[in-house]
Amino acid sequence: MEHETGMVEKIGKYEIIRSLGKGATAVVYLARTPGSNRQVAIKLIRFSEENAAMSRRLRKLFQTEDGIGRRLDHPNIVKIYDAVVEKDHAYLVMEYIEGAALDKFCAINRLLPMHRVTGIIFKCCLALDHAFKNGVVHRDIKPANILIDANDEPKITDFGLALNLGKDTGPESTFIMGVGSPAYMSPEQVKAYPLNQQTDLYSLGILLFQLLTGRLPFRAKNAAQLVYQIVNMDAPSVSALNPHLPPGLDPIIAKALEKDLYNRYRNGAQFAKDLSAVRYQMLEEDQTQQDLTHFEKLRKLGFFTEFEDIELWEVLRISVWREVAAKVTLIREGDKDRRFGIVVDGFVEVSTEGRVICRLGASEVVGEMAFLHPSDNTRRATVVTLEPTLFLEINSSALELSADEVRERFHKVLLTKVLERLRDASKMLAEMGQTAVQGSSPTAYGHGHALELL
Repeated sequence: MEHETGMVEKIGKYEIIRSLGKGATAVVYLARTPGSNRQVAIKLIRFSEENAAMSRRLRKLFQTEDGIGRRLDHPNIVKIYDAVVEKDHAYLVMEYIEGAALDKFCAINRLLPMHRVTGIIFKCCLALDHAFKNGVVHRDIKPANILIDANDEPKITDFGLALNLGKDTGPESTFIMGVGSPAYMSPEQVKAYPLNQQTDLYSLGILLFQLLTGRLPFRAKNAAQLVYQIVNMDAPSVSALNPHLPPGLDPIIAKALEKDLYNRYRNGAQFAKDLSAVRYQMLEEDQTQQDLTHFEKLRKLGFFTEFEDIELWEVLRISVWREVAAKVTLIREGDKDRRFGIVVDGFVEVSTEGRVICRLGASEVVGEMAFLHPSDNTRRATVVTLEPTLFLEINSSALELSADEVRERFHKVLLTKVLERLRDASKMLAEMGQTAVQGSSPTAYGHGHALELL
């Protein structure tokens, strides 16, 4: 099976083309079926005499994946073609998907357009419905286990940890209880309660949340804190995290992430139906180029000089671009809200009680005082555009839910801006003030007296 260099040339009758990836217990290869040009993926698992217990578990998982995979036939589930178990190894021959796993699109700077995300999750809902009707619960739905092909078709893979509802899970299978990836586990899964299809729909809801916002709904420094949040805390609103999202998504994700099974989606078809109802509210065009253009504009602004690229991408997700005509009021005295924003291009005038305070151009911030004040969000000034202006409006609620680094960066820059304006205001007041009293140098009194004065 192996060349002298350790390179695998053939697995059984299959000719190896190259390695596709390596996990903790298996290696996946791209291979060719003999007598045809059909490419397949082969998962190779090696058993070890040194760790007999682990080998028994691997055999069990392998048999689970083979048995379940062969009876699932759905366009959005990876097909199983063949399975072979030998003394020291076993391999599974599967449909080869030319594409990437969804974990590639979870980072804030690589998010897919909203309509594509909902389309992918819609199809996953129906695939999980098919699995459940065949007595199968996946139990490990996460980005790495969903592949996306060139036509945006999702393919759920890795049913090795699946729960076969048609079989008695006796003592021999207790080792697979509590499997799954903690961040995507349902409350009943982390508590080791009996599972049904609703646990997969919960995990799919977590994935939908992440693909839309670039973050997980529950974030903690350790596993204990994470489990506490999953069991006891509600997820934040996705439209609060990303103002570009239609509010109709909030109740859908809330229902998918319900801790009470009676209130959660009962099946994938219900979940899919609600997603299809809200999809018309989303723009169909690919927003990638627009995002890149906006990113480049922000990168050139002095306000964002200290922001890392990844932080700048998050700024794009928590803000709204507004193209505003001349003589339009952006902020009005007496209003109560904490929105603030940065002038990307154009000029605005800041006034109070009908008197001009200043005029501001590109890279300047307006509305920051109401945001920074801990208790009073009343507007003390009015801001009006002087010419057509491109304005980046920051959603304060979304900012408070964003990454710690982004919040800290904003607070630091805003505080610097406020101090600079306070200094400028002090100079202007000084020019209108009376001549100051000239005091003597403290050294004239000796060091002791100077300390007392201080």
